[in-house]
Amino acid sequence: MKTIGLITGGGDCPGLNSAIRAVVKTVAGKFCCEVVGFRDGFKGLVKNEFVNIKLSDVSGILDKGGTILGTSSLDNPLSTEWRENPERDMDLIQTIKENISMHEMEGIIVIGGDQTMKTAAMLSEKGINVIGIPKASANDISGTDISFGYMTAVDTATEAVDKLHSTAESHHRIIIIEVMGDASGWIALEAGIAGGADVILIPEIKYNINRVARAVFDRKNSGKNFSIIIVAQGAYSGDRNDKVEGSTGENIAKELQELTSIGCEVTVLGSLLRGGRPNTYDRLLSTRFGVRAAENAMEGNYGVAVVVRGRDILQVPINEVADLNNKVDPKGEWVRIAKSLGVSFGD
Repeated sequence: MKTIGLITGGGDCPGLNSAIRAVVKTVAGKFCCEVVGFRDGFKGLVKNEFVNIKLSDVSGILDKGGTILGTSSLDNPLSTEWRENPERDMDLIQTIKENISMHEMEGIIVIGGDQTMKTAAMLSEKGINVIGIPKASANDISGTDISFGYMTAVDTATEAVDKLHSTAESHHRIIIIEVMGDASGWIALEAGIAGGADVILIPEIKYNINRVARAVFDRKNSGKNFSIIIVAQGAYSGDRNDKVEGSTGENIAKELQELTSIGCEVTVLGSLLRGGRPNTYDRLLSTRFGVRAAENAMEGNYGVAVVVRGRDILQVPINEVADLNNKVDPKGEWVRIAKSLGVSFGD
């Protein structure tokens, strides 16, 4: 009987528990094999902090946020030091191999974001059987059309835009909503379109604050005494060589206040976008990912990650989801649609 390891790494996001459930129900339920879960990401794998996951443990978790295994994005023992200290790298790899051997595990399914997938790819290169499942509320993982957790985050951001519209209009203010997206602006772009934002600022398009102010004045001159701006945290001005310190939204608010003399208010959604129940789309996608990853493990097909392309779930070499970020195309359809609707990107 096979034993499969399971890890959730990086930040939490909606759909992690439904992915865990799909893996366990497939491995333990369909194939009558065992699942060993490691607590708090790769730290649990190194320290051998584990739990045997039974079918009863995943009952009732389909709609729950977070992860029953715990996760960590701050104390991953394999995150950066292994690239700087080869001796430490080999010691940790040997420890992991010994822990895997102790549990008589054939391989490990790793669920996580871009940094977690990079670590999983490194483990695969070191001879450990790994299968990756990409998750990302910011949808910034390459190799897959979409990552689970993203659509729920877009729903949450869109709802925030909807609710803040009435406050902006009532008080004649500029309201700036800052969302996740250090490297990719997908949440800001799609929630901005869905919520009817007037300005969308994303990392892929450098903005000019004077053009943002001009968009606000154009609205005011047309009788609209308020503006909604949604900004990805990684957005930056083309006038600067480096990103400034502090909240992106707060910095933009200070500059716009000086340029327009219109009151500015900032709402930073932050980790709110990671939490809560996964929506229907993310439950389905994470379940599809979990089942396909489990099937690959049962077939002995390792060194791959499961991805969605078009309407199909495929498996690709794990390094395809570990190397690059999934960025918005500044000349792509979504940006073109937004500009056709009169949205300013400050460019």
